[in-house]
Amino acid sequence: MNMPVESSFPALLDALRTHNRALLVAPPGSGKTTRVPLMLMEHMQGSILMLEPRRLAARSAARYMAASLGESAGRRVGYRVRLESRVSRETRVEIITEGILTRRLVSDPELSGVSCVIFDEFHERSLQADTALALCLEAQEALRPDLKILVMSATLDAEELSSLLAPCPVIRAEGRMWPVDIRYSPCPAGSGSFGTFSGREALLAHTASSVKRMLAEEQGSMLVFLPGQGEIRRVADMLANLPDNVSLHPLYGDLSAAEQDAAIAPAAPGKRKVVLATSIAETSLTIEGVRVVVDCGLSRTARFSPATGMSALVTVRVTQDAADQRAGRAGRVEPGICVRLWHEGDVLLPSRRPEILDADLAPFLLDVLAWGSLPQELPLLTPAPEASLAQARQTLELLGAVRESNGRSALTSHGEALARMPMHPRLAHMALLAGEHLPLAAALAALVEERSSGSGCDVRPRLAELRRSTRLRRAAEQIYSLSGGKGAFPINDVFRDEESAGAMLSLAWPERMAQRRERGKFRLASGRGAELPPEDALADAPFLAVAAMDGGAQGTGRIHLAAPLDKSTLEELHGDLLREEDVVRWDDRTETVLARRRTLLGSLVLSDEPLRGRDLPADKVLSAVTQAVADLGPACLPWTKELREWQARVLLMRRMDGEAWPDVSDEALMAGLKSSPLDNWLSPWLSGVTRRAQFSSIDLTGALHALLPFAEARRLDREAPEHLRVPSGSLVRIDYLPEGGPVLAVKLQEMFGQQDTPAVCGGRCPLTVHLLSPAGRPLQVTRDLSGFWRGAYAAVRAEMRGRYPKHPWPEDPLAAIPTKKTKKALERG
Repeated sequence: MNMPVESSFPALLDALRTHNRALLVAPPGSGKTTRVPLMLMEHMQGSILMLEPRRLAARSAARYMAASLGESAGRRVGYRVRLESRVSRETRVEIITEGILTRRLVSDPELSGVSCVIFDEFHERSLQADTALALCLEAQEALRPDLKILVMSATLDAEELSSLLAPCPVIRAEGRMWPVDIRYSPCPAGSGSFGTFSGREALLAHTASSVKRMLAEEQGSMLVFLPGQGEIRRVADMLANLPDNVSLHPLYGDLSAAEQDAAIAPAAPGKRKVVLATSIAETSLTIEGVRVVVDCGLSRTARFSPATGMSALVTVRVTQDAADQRAGRAGRVEPGICVRLWHEGDVLLPSRRPEILDADLAPFLLDVLAWGSLPQELPLLTPAPEASLAQARQTLELLGAVRESNGRSALTSHGEALARMPMHPRLAHMALLAGEHLPLAAALAALVEERSSGSGCDVRPRLAELRRSTRLRRAAEQIYSLSGGKGAFPINDVFRDEESAGAMLSLAWPERMAQRRERGKFRLASGRGAELPPEDALADAPFLAVAAMDGGAQGTGRIHLAAPLDKSTLEELHGDLLREEDVVRWDDRTETVLARRRTLLGSLVLSDEPLRGRDLPADKVLSAVTQAVADLGPACLPWTKELREWQARVLLMRRMDGEAWPDVSDEALMAGLKSSPLDNWLSPWLSGVTRRAQFSSIDLTGALHALLPFAEARRLDREAPEHLRVPSGSLVRIDYLPEGGPVLAVKLQEMFGQQDTPAVCGGRCPLTVHLLSPAGRPLQVTRDLSGFWRGAYAAVRAEMRGRYPKHPWPEDPLAAIPTKKTKKALERG
């Protein structure tokens, strides 16, 4: 159904009474934010909570509604935001920011006294809104079936959400928005990408010139959308010489409440205003008198990387729903104009990504565990990514906030205390453990939470903002009080204690403690690299505690906020994280084992000393020497010809009988060393060896022979003997090393009478017989001795009998007496 908000109210009220759930889709200008809560107030017994994604929108909406009742904020309509609240016992409609609702649900799951919870601008898909909606649905299901839940949006795709909320009627209202003339004015060609300095400057210059042109051509005030504070300041500089009747106002989240209120207040009579704003001005906010919007088409968002554990601000193209919201700002009070600084044909993504996909989920996981559930059990519109949840759990474990209980993750008592603190768990952890340094810790937490800006990376000079900024001081006071501080906030103690800033920040980010490698370059305890400008005051600090940095490129992040950290303080505060490590390695240059004992905190090396003598860790020395042998190869070991023969005999038996025999090849022996440096065939014989010069003393015979059990060793001697007794009675060594197989080299006369070719391995492997002359020179090589006697012997006899007349050369060698003697020696008997 499509109807104005007032006309749709009966249907909305009926939906809430029937189903206790409803989804209202109403375009910009419909007045849903301010009218619906007041209309519901007349029909609800309890109070109404309405969530707004931003503090500025919450304050503005509450004041507008209260004024429509002829009251100031804090009576029937009030608000509660970080560091500020205007509520009383009379308050029936309370406008709150999303994080406040989550903490209220955790502390009071029944939402006592609350009749209805309204989620405004839900299309922004903030993590807190998604979480709070899931918790409200669980509370409604288990504790408060009468609790009414209303989700409102101007540009939300209702199908997915209505399915999650089912049964949930969807009511669509037309609203009363004035027509907006959309014009396109792209940046001139050739200006480059916004990611480059020239491209950024060109777009900002084009934005400024568009503002000047529209001021000259149109009437009324103007709202200009830019991605961030830096761009707002740059465009403000370019607009320094505006006419006297035009005032210029920045508008972003880090401004004080007074500065934000000045930006959205109506222009003075006869005056016009130009408001340079971030996306804070997209929704739930009416800036009186604005009828022209200039949209640069960019926004800035935080993207969390589970791989690095860090968030980085990225500048992205605006999505279509956000562009529509921005254009709607021009049609709130009269027909307006929206100038878009991109091409009309440019295709934008339809809607923004849910924050749960890109956020640091440590606060989310803490809230969910405090609720008593697990992320996968919640009715979330978009499930939390597993990698981000794993990173969040790792962060909470580092802070001592989680434990395992009956197979489920649960909060420790410290984790429960962190969950009660209205800040990131890292900062809450710092404040709760600060002890006597609590005033400083509260100030630092406020600086980080409020995203203080300043020159240089050192956080200490920024503490001076406490004296200048009421907002910052109030934040520090609140953190001090919530963390157990007594009495008034002792601001002077902060400055007396500022040298402890690094110690405090290291409590919040222990994995970001950093050690200098060279000027401006550091190694984090997590192992990542980090850097800051070499001209920065902290560039030569031996150690830093880093509070803010981006993910960087190629593994090196850029440090934005840090403080120096004393080594002794680091060791005292984080003694439970210290570990000793003995580093033992083989030095190829000196061919010896080098050993050092290091004290580490994560990847930070706090001390590094040489180890010698009895302090050497035997297992690591053994591993280093074993690896050296494996790298150098078998040639570095004290092989003998006898050992090589033994190796060949075993490999022959393996070829004959298969894997019943060990593989003692060079390749297998070296592979065994590499695969198991501490438990291998050589390790028992390496005791005391620390240098290459000692390799010659290794009992390689014992090491190799230990590979054969006793039974196999006896069988080896039996079936692959070292020697063979030939017909003459001599014991002749068998050479097992030739590639073609084992060789028996024997004088021809000693083989007289031997018809069959000798063999080993139980007769399965014939020997290659080298028949030698009386002088020991080869006469014939054969593996068929019988064939030789019958054939080639006659030719050998005819040739050799004249050359060696003193030795017998019978016509029938098989009938002759085998001998190694001459004829005369035989005759003498």
